[in-house]
Amino acid sequence: MKQDTTKIKYFLYARKSSESEDRQVQSIDDQLNRLKKLAGDLSLDIKKTYTEAKSAKKPDNRPIFDEIIQRIENGEANGILCWQINRLSRNPIDSGKLSWLLQRGVLKSIQTIDRQYLPEDNVLLFSVESGVANQYILDLSKNTKRGMLSKLEKGWQTGIAPLGYLNDKENKIIIKDPERFNLVRKMWDLMLTGNYTPPKILDIANNEWGFRTRKFKKIGGCPLSKSGIYKIFTSLFYTGTIENGGVQYEGKHERMITLEEYDRVQMLLGREGKPRPKHHEFAFTGSIRCGVCGCLYTAETKKKIIKQTGEVKEYTYYHCTRKTTKVKCDQRKNIPVDNLELAIEKEIEKYTILPEFLQWALEGLNEKNDTEIEDRSKVYEMQHKTLAGTQKELDELTKMRYRQLIDDETFIKEKNALQTQVAQLKENLRQT
Repeated sequence: MKQDTTKIKYFLYARKSSESEDRQVQSIDDQLNRLKKLAGDLSLDIKKTYTEAKSAKKPDNRPIFDEIIQRIENGEANGILCWQINRLSRNPIDSGKLSWLLQRGVLKSIQTIDRQYLPEDNVLLFSVESGVANQYILDLSKNTKRGMLSKLEKGWQTGIAPLGYLNDKENKIIIKDPERFNLVRKMWDLMLTGNYTPPKILDIANNEWGFRTRKFKKIGGCPLSKSGIYKIFTSLFYTGTIENGGVQYEGKHERMITLEEYDRVQMLLGREGKPRPKHHEFAFTGSIRCGVCGCLYTAETKKKIIKQTGEVKEYTYYHCTRKTTKVKCDQRKNIPVDNLELAIEKEIEKYTILPEFLQWALEGLNEKNDTEIEDRSKVYEMQHKTLAGTQKELDELTKMRYRQLIDDETFIKEKNALQTQVAQLKENLRQT
């Protein structure tokens, strides 16, 4: 039996989330257009229109939906107009609320694009249709997790590839980013020397190499962030290992570093890969260990003022960090850097390089030289691309001023900043 809709006050509700279950659903604007036309055709009394961009798969996740239910219980309306029943609910809790409101007669009508749900209808019909929506979510979740697990077990990471890699959308695999792979590897090389901190490497990459992240539709194409550099240096992905949910999988993508190199960087960063403050760069830190306890040597520079002349002299000393509690270390002396260098020279003089090893070393140096040439080429390409992009931004800014889309103050501020970037990038190109 058809309800007399002229006595019912409706809330119009349109919903679409960005999640996978809603990809095929009409946009909110399309829903509104069709529903308003339907309201006119059926002479429905629409008291208020609501829109919401939230997922319905979990209860208590939609403040607008909760407001509608509360206002219906308060008697402000007694009908809901929506696209389909799955726009109202995809979980049993919200479905139960709607079903109970219908059974009590508080909700007189749920009108969708193709049918009407009434209090006198068999409650089983509404329960089945809302249950189908809920089961769809459960099946989708299971299938998604199953698909992700299958991909991980095959050796391929899900989601967006880390910096230095690209998603091959056609073959559904991860490949090297020809533009950034060598540059990210160069960041690892700088870190592995023990002479550079992550912030220093970040400064070199962004300001000397002109490094920019991948450009997506709405994000990217900008300098690497501080959190981004630490994310690189703490990610097992670069070793050829995929980590997901505490489980490690052997990846099929081309690895960038070895596990030994990864472990060394974690040691340099500090316990559990958390960076420790480092204010100076010293030649031998990260390379020398104590002969007693096995801990790394650290260094510090002290200043001394010569009273007679007022001259300030700096003295650098090395000493054991004594970070272990397992071995009692009696190395308490500070070693001046000059003495340490002499000791290293004396140790090296004890050894003679065999001709075959010399040849092997020269071949290695030639190979390293080829790599450095390729790295310089990649840096040069990145600098050129960044310069062209910055110059384009400057041109677009000028056009916006001509069209009077921005005021003089904003134009001058942005123009000065971009011109400074262009000048710095040109200087970096000359030095590359």
